[in-house]
Amino acid sequence: MYVGIFVTETTVKMDAKGRIRIPRKFREAIQLSEGGCVNIKSEGKVLIIEASESIADKYYGIVHVENWPEDLEEYAKTEMLKRWKQRVTM
Repeated sequence: MYVGIFVTETTVKMDAKGRIRIPRKFREAIQLSEGGCVNIKSEGKVLIIEASESIADKYYGIVHVENWPEDLEEYAKTEMLKRWKQRVTM
């Protein structure tokens, strides 16, 4: 049900991949647009979906990289493994 800018509730179906479609009136009410980020948390059988700012957008430009590795995915895996090994050995 849509009343002004406040949306109270509706029922949606989940697809086979676990996705749900957030109805337009809900997206408009929380100013969520395509590509927007949300935080999802659960409290018992209740899911709470809140619009949030992208971490990448929030910290864009804070780090300057002079030389990007050729294979960024492999670089990230290697660095994560190094840090994990450091934590385990401490």
